[in-house]
Amino acid sequence: MKKIYIILTALITTFGTAQQTPASKQTESVLIVGATAHIGNGTVIENSAIGFSDGKITFVGKYDGSQPAFDNVVVAQGQHLYPGFIATNATLGLVEIDAVRATDDEDEIGAMLPHIRSAIAYNADSKIVESMRPNGILAGQIVPRGGSISGSSSVMQFDAWNWEDAIVKADEGLHLNWPSPYTSGRWWLGEDPGLKTNKNYQKSISDIKDFFDQAKAYLQDPNKPKHIPFHAMKPVFEGQKTVYLHADDQIQIKDGIRFLKDYGLSKIVLVGGHESVEVVEFLKDNNIAIIISRPHRLPQSEDEDPKGTFRTANTLIEAGLVLSIDVSGRMERMYTRNLPFYAGSFAAYGVPREKAVEMITGAAAKILGVADRMGTLEVGKDATLFVSEGDALDMRTNIVKHAFIQGRRLSLETHQTKLWKRYSDKYNGQK
Repeated sequence: MKKIYIILTALITTFGTAQQTPASKQTESVLIVGATAHIGNGTVIENSAIGFSDGKITFVGKYDGSQPAFDNVVVAQGQHLYPGFIATNATLGLVEIDAVRATDDEDEIGAMLPHIRSAIAYNADSKIVESMRPNGILAGQIVPRGGSISGSSSVMQFDAWNWEDAIVKADEGLHLNWPSPYTSGRWWLGEDPGLKTNKNYQKSISDIKDFFDQAKAYLQDPNKPKHIPFHAMKPVFEGQKTVYLHADDQIQIKDGIRFLKDYGLSKIVLVGGHESVEVVEFLKDNNIAIIISRPHRLPQSEDEDPKGTFRTANTLIEAGLVLSIDVSGRMERMYTRNLPFYAGSFAAYGVPREKAVEMITGAAAKILGVADRMGTLEVGKDATLFVSEGDALDMRTNIVKHAFIQGRRLSLETHQTKLWKRYSDKYNGQK
């Protein structure tokens, strides 16, 4: 038994630590010249000059040789410059090894968990977080899972010593998982796998309503003993927190939004939205931003267009809705590194290229309430950006050469790049 304990401890130590040491604070100013700069708001500057000092962008314009002096100049002629990509609705840093319970902090016991904070469970030393940076993903919204109310998410940057250092915006949103009006049979028990009416749908909604009502009543009585879950609802009712409604079916979407509107809540973001194209006008009338989930998913119904998910984004953007992408679901942490390529898939099916970039930069920052700090290449914002040899939405040319978070120059070395180099040498005939 003792030997097993030692082996398990070694396994956790090996896979749970050893991230690249966070970069030092920026002490010398940097000017990147010659690149095609994708600003993140739909605009492009050819032959650009982007300068930053003390972690903030100080110059944005065309490169004509008249720029102010900078300590260091990075020549990026023929390359592309982007704001750091932002992963929304992610669980990065909350789970390291699915099979090792001690490294899994994405969920807690219970159904109504508004007091749960993903930020304090975030592992800044995660090797998975480290592996995002070579694809230009430099920040993310870290979201708890489980329950009807999962808890609060926080926006984190991906170069930090600990969770406190990583925070860009703490506890910015509450996550509500709306029940489904349908259920399916358990095929592994021989039941019909087709969709059926969920007989418990109204009861599940009633449970959520009871919790909201009790929390509201609690907050109106200052003499009651402190109730942590109810107290955590205060910034929600006061409009300080965004409510992220996780819903896919059009009945879910409408019922969930109407429920929240009945409580006077206006800061609502739809997450999932598989049938959002069916309720476009409803979403537009209620000013709902959307985070589309799993663009590469298979159709959920037998009569659904196999490529319909790729066309969804264009329909929503043409309607004037603010839109971003997430990579939630099965194996989500591994697939999050492909976020820019999912945006590229949308671009291949109708979304203008710069709009596709905006979905994972400026629009994502706007949805998360951090547009004053990141998401676009504008003077005064954090110098969180990267240079790619080619189109960052194309896996063939997304080759990140330089990356910076808040002006700090990042190492792009990870355990994956080390293995790639090791086995490249092996199969190139070198030993």
